[in-house]
Amino acid sequence: MRLVLASNSPRRRQLLTDLGLRYEVRLQEVDESFPAHLHRAEVAEYLAAHKAEAYRTGLAPDEVVLTADTIVCLGDDVLNKPADEAEAVAMLTRLQGRAHDVYTGVCLLCGDGRRTVFSDQTRVHFRALTPAEIEFYVRTYQPLDKAGAYGAQDWIGMVAVTKLEGSYFNVMGLPVHRVWEELEKLGIGALPMNF
Repeated sequence: MRLVLASNSPRRRQLLTDLGLRYEVRLQEVDESFPAHLHRAEVAEYLAAHKAEAYRTGLAPDEVVLTADTIVCLGDDVLNKPADEAEAVAMLTRLQGRAHDVYTGVCLLCGDGRRTVFSDQTRVHFRALTPAEIEFYVRTYQPLDKAGAYGAQDWIGMVAVTKLEGSYFNVMGLPVHRVWEELEKLGIGALPMNF
């Protein structure tokens, strides 16, 4: 099986590369809206599966496409990517001094029709931040392409994250431990026999 990554995320690309996997990147625009009745992990899984369906007709029988979507939840509120700097500041102001949950949904869709959808959850604890720290981060790092308006691998992760319960890589955008397990089942990612 040949792996296709359907993501423009440099973080996801780096994680797959660091796993030692070979893959091809394919991109197309997919609507990222979701039904209002979905709750937390269901949103991430729905979006990952919805993205995968957009690639179904273009897959060869020996290909598997990996799609993913990461969301940040504060209580039952889903914080996706902010529309602008003001919304990013508002999101981080809500998150500071509190714990929140990060969910990444993943879909593996094979050209032969097999499909696996799963998600992973990480609880992230933020210390209290000053308005100046939040403004500095948003202005300097422009986190408009990140769910919840932050990247744990950025400056804010170093100064604000006090505790993680779950996978750090899940917060970066891909629960690589689960991805590896599922890819092994498909014959991708297994260590070579002569290792």
